[in-house]
Amino acid sequence: MIDDSTPPAVSVWEWMPGHVSTLLSPPQLAAAGTALGRIHALFAGLPGSAPAEGPAGQRWRDIDVDDITATIDQLLETIAGRIDAGDGDAFDVEAQRTLLERRDQLVHVPELVAGLPADLTVQVVHGDYSPVNLLFVGERLSAVLDFRPPDPFLLAYDLGRMAFYPNSVTGDADWLGAAATLIGAYRQEHPAVAAADVRTCGRVALLQLLKSLYGVRQHYLKPGVFQDDLDAFWLLRHRAVSVLPADLAATDTLLAGPADD
Repeated sequence: MIDDSTPPAVSVWEWMPGHVSTLLSPPQLAAAGTALGRIHALFAGLPGSAPAEGPAGQRWRDIDVDDITATIDQLLETIAGRIDAGDGDAFDVEAQRTLLERRDQLVHVPELVAGLPADLTVQVVHGDYSPVNLLFVGERLSAVLDFRPPDPFLLAYDLGRMAFYPNSVTGDADWLGAAATLIGAYRQEHPAVAAADVRTCGRVALLQLLKSLYGVRQHYLKPGVFQDDLDAFWLLRHRAVSVLPADLAATDTLLAGPADD
């Protein structure tokens, strides 16, 4: 139901029971993959599909490494000032280390962007599909929350973000197996998905992590209400950036599955 009695219209839904789990079990991974496959299959017919070289897809080919580097340098200058003044804390030390590492890691961005196929699917997607927006009752998925506005975007973004979520990559020793479980269920529910979208989703997820300074940027430029959580999320995402490239070959092998046969 849409409540338009106030200036911003609000989508009102039935209250659903359930809890959030940031590290999913195999049955939960399968349920999450099935639900995402169903969403993508249903949304494929909505208006807005476009070639990946159009505006939505082009965002992945227009990553401004110099601008990201400049923001990192600005944050490092702020941190150095705090430390030199004797006001530094434990997070400042971690932020300085991780930002220096991220600045070096940005060298991989042009090669990753150049490797993206031109024929990726662009359609209406969930836009924020992740464990924190899923509710489970035991192993059963009870609700999918927080759909973003229906702006067409890369299907591979939705799939890669969920399959290689930082909590899984850094917290599950068999994170490749977890990704395989989710993607297998997704493909079973959405067999029409293009092979290129599946093959590319890991690299799209890595690109998103590489170019994002979410959490640490807020800490120094505009602290959020739950900044401690954002700080922890920045460190978690950065650890995932350190893990994914080391196993990119294994990830590519995993994603070259039945849809390529």
